[in-house]
Amino acid sequence: MGVDLHTHTTASDGSDSPAELVSAAAALGLSAVAVTDHDTTEGLAEAEAAASRAGIEVVRGLELSLEWGRGAMHLLVLLIEDRHYLSSRLVRVREGRTRRNLEVVELLRSLGMDVTLEEVREEGGSGTIGRPHFASLLVKKGYAPDIPAAFDLYLGRGRPAYVERFRLGPAEAIAAAHAAGGVAVLAHPLTLGVEGGRLSAVLEELSEQGLDGMEAYYGAYDPPTRRSLIELARRHGLVPSGGSDYHGRFKPDVKLGTGRGDLLVPDEVLAELRAAVAARRSPAPHRA
Repeated sequence: MGVDLHTHTTASDGSDSPAELVSAAAALGLSAVAVTDHDTTEGLAEAEAAASRAGIEVVRGLELSLEWGRGAMHLLVLLIEDRHYLSSRLVRVREGRTRRNLEVVELLRSLGMDVTLEEVREEGGSGTIGRPHFASLLVKKGYAPDIPAAFDLYLGRGRPAYVERFRLGPAEAIAAAHAAGGVAVLAHPLTLGVEGGRLSAVLEELSEQGLDGMEAYYGAYDPPTRRSLIELARRHGLVPSGGSDYHGRFKPDVKLGTGRGDLLVPDEVLAELRAAVAARRSPAPHRA
């Protein structure tokens, strides 16, 4: 059946509501789907209610953008038990996102674009506002031909309307994941901008900080890349996790469960992540 442990809903920057996402995952025959919205767990209650009707498991999660300095490092927190604790730890992150959104609006207006924060909020509905909502608005207003172009022209890193925001560091984020009862999984590791031995060195450092897994079965990676990442994860004692990174219409080439058409994340991945939680809770063996 398979699982999908990386998806987004209208609680952040996906186009499907949590209930719609869960229903779609059940229709695909997935055994479990993780709701991993950016910096928020607000979609989990709706998703879990829908799951009880659809007969599918919802894995509590979220995705964090981390302060790292050498590229884009994202962390998936999965199997969250205490989402209220984690939410309280993310107050500064959400405040930083709010300030960032205001600055992006001002930058777009300085480029001659007639956009307001109210219009961006309409794109985001009741969820956390992110750059895909800005991109969607720019497309609607004719400032960009499509969402990828809006990022390439204005919203991507290094472009004229890109704004940095407050992020947690890796060690702090991993500790928060564990304190909330979950596991910490490095998302889409190739966005770190390091490969080969340098990627291995980064994984060694993160493993020492408590990292539990790495996304190897990723929707945008081809099969040979996935295989090499699975091997790399194993060498560092990490669970090779995976998911589609589904965003609905904001990433139309990425499909729920199957990514770009050939993704299959085995059920055993979720079992291994649960085992990692159990191992962390088990007392260390006594040595005489």
